[in-house]
Amino acid sequence: MTLQEFLIQTQNEVNALVSDRMTEGGYLKAEAAFTDVVMQHMAECGMTFDPRVLHIERKVGAATLKLNGYAVSDEADQVDLFVTLYSGTDTVQPISDSEVVKAAEQCLKFLGSSADGRLVKAIDPSDDAYEFSLTIRDCYADLEQVRVYVLTDRQAKTRTFKPRDVAGKSVRLEVMDIERLHRHWSEGKPRDELVASFEEICGSPLPCVYVPGENEEYDYALTAIPANALRLLYDRYGARLLEANVRSFLSQTGKVNKGIRDTLRDTPERFMAYNNGIVLIADEAGLGRAGDSSTGLAWLKGMQIVNGGQTTASIYFTKRKFPETDLARVRVPAKVIILHRHDPEAEEILIGDISRYANSQNAVKVSDLSANKPFHVELEKLALSTYCPDGVGRWFYERAAGSYNVMLAREGTTPARLRQIRDAVPPARKITKTDLAKYIQAWSSRPHIVSLGSQKNFERFMAEPETTAAGSLDVAGYKKLIAQAILFKAAQKVVRNGGFSQAQANIAAYTVAYLAEKCRSRLSLESIWQRQSVSPQLSSFISELASRMNEVLLQTARGAQVSEWAKKEECWDKVKLASLPAIPDGVPELAR
Repeated sequence: MTLQEFLIQTQNEVNALVSDRMTEGGYLKAEAAFTDVVMQHMAECGMTFDPRVLHIERKVGAATLKLNGYAVSDEADQVDLFVTLYSGTDTVQPISDSEVVKAAEQCLKFLGSSADGRLVKAIDPSDDAYEFSLTIRDCYADLEQVRVYVLTDRQAKTRTFKPRDVAGKSVRLEVMDIERLHRHWSEGKPRDELVASFEEICGSPLPCVYVPGENEEYDYALTAIPANALRLLYDRYGARLLEANVRSFLSQTGKVNKGIRDTLRDTPERFMAYNNGIVLIADEAGLGRAGDSSTGLAWLKGMQIVNGGQTTASIYFTKRKFPETDLARVRVPAKVIILHRHDPEAEEILIGDISRYANSQNAVKVSDLSANKPFHVELEKLALSTYCPDGVGRWFYERAAGSYNVMLAREGTTPARLRQIRDAVPPARKITKTDLAKYIQAWSSRPHIVSLGSQKNFERFMAEPETTAAGSLDVAGYKKLIAQAILFKAAQKVVRNGGFSQAQANIAAYTVAYLAEKCRSRLSLESIWQRQSVSPQLSSFISELASRMNEVLLQTARGAQVSEWAKKEECWDKVKLASLPAIPDGVPELAR
């Protein structure tokens, strides 16, 4: 698919989202729809966390502030801000660096005025910006990474800008334009951008032992990478370098990562003796001559750290927090695996096996390697073979990140065929692993767990053996899971269109959980599957329940942030005791 064709496809997806919202009786700006499309892609390919659309554009004093979305890591130590420049063009058009920088600066002003508390003081608590601005103010001192992404449907000249200092934090500036988005979509992962030239970084190729593979899967090399080189690569690529790692950075407060930090500061010359090293994969490698004329590793393309993400990030954050740390004497043992072919499914299995068997410093939980669990494999098979009641459409379970786009690229060989596939399996019917966990946990009366965030909720979900046991799924069970998804999505739509300024995700989760708690045995999931939607009567009741739920959450929070209060089991206990409306008898989904 050409860049021009991809642009048209993206605009069609944006227009479809806008049209869907109008059908639901709501309103969605095309800029917000584009923001959502791009942020969700970035989350799927590991570039960001659990993004939320939040449109803010206003003047505070003499400053113009703008924000279109945000993402906060589960540990609240990393924040991404998104600002959008959307034109709606159907031909590839350039965008100037000056326009990109202007938008980024408006976003940085929002960040700065939130970090020092000025914005919270200047706006009303009912303002859309209030809760997120309060979150930034409260966690800013502990943030270890802040990034601003400019999203645009035009073609940028520059995609990475010099970091800016905001309230004592170094903030990275990047652009996700239509060309970069196209490359990511085409590849399924943004690996093509990850190029490490050791000749450039270190002055010469790294001495290595290179072993050509005896099979068709890979070659490998053994080397030691200077810590300064790893730090520079992490500074350049950030979390994308760790995309294939089973975990994101776990911060420096854990026992093992604190040990890495202390070794770097106190006894750097012993780091190689103490550290188990890292494991890399790469799509291509170049060899040269090292300084001693031995075989050297000159460059890697498509480089990913599969095991050792904690080591890499610890090196970066230790040097940034303690500038006096001497990394010149630190070398990191590295095993490099150069893949012979690009097979996403085989690659994922190989990465999972490496993560499972490598001698890692932080124990790898079974939940980290969940994509290949029988439960998810079986669910994917059921999604591929189970059609909706109309016999044409079906749902898509994205067991592996990016597999929906891979399916479109592989099967959508012509524009007509692509439209046909998207009509049968539209993006609205795509369910990710974290989506599924959210739907099931809410239906299982665990809204406080859902409120912990997508990753923590998913880990708790995978720890429920009765839910994810092998062989626990059949066609009937699959249809019930999809009905739970339809119900949750219906609640999300109602909440989104209900004018609630804060904690929309929490209101939706608690609304579904309360509905399940009070009438799980009476509500027919089979009826929802057959209808592929909820009835107008049920939708109307969900709207009434959500409105009252918002009031209860605010009342019981007693001035605290609702999004934080909702994470506590005590919150769920108080909600269950609250006076909330009962479901009326006229709802068609109620079993008679």
